[in-house]
Amino acid sequence: MNSMTTDITENTETANTENTETANTENTETANTEQVTQTTQTTQTTQTTQTNEVRDTVFIGKKPLMAYVTSTLIQLANVPTVKVKARGMSIGRAVDVAQIISRKTENAGYTIGAILIGSETLESKDGRPRNVSTIEIQVKRN
Repeated sequence: MNSMTTDITENTETANTENTETANTENTETANTEQVTQTTQTTQTTQTTQTNEVRDTVFIGKKPLMAYVTSTLIQLANVPTVKVKARGMSIGRAVDVAQIISRKTENAGYTIGAILIGSETLESKDGRPRNVSTIEIQVKRN
């Protein structure tokens, strides 16, 4: 008779453990769902804030020339003036971008506006200050 009592007690304990684990899993899933919802709402708010900014500057680097021309033309479709900025060895590429836009798209009415040149002091790898030339070219839509 003792063996039956033990079996019933073990089965009851097992059932209680399973119910507790199920409840814990449900609570964890609910908490995870709430965290995902909060994260999604935060991400959507951040994306809305970022899209409201006006991006009127194209920084020239090492990509192919036409990538910067295309980017500048896309920006000119949204804003009347775009600044093309470069420094160091990329200055020639910035001038090329501005020239391609103004000469190849004469019918579209793009012109070159103000051109600003200058220099920035940067720290080299060995720790010494270096002057790097900069240029900013405004491309305007008529």
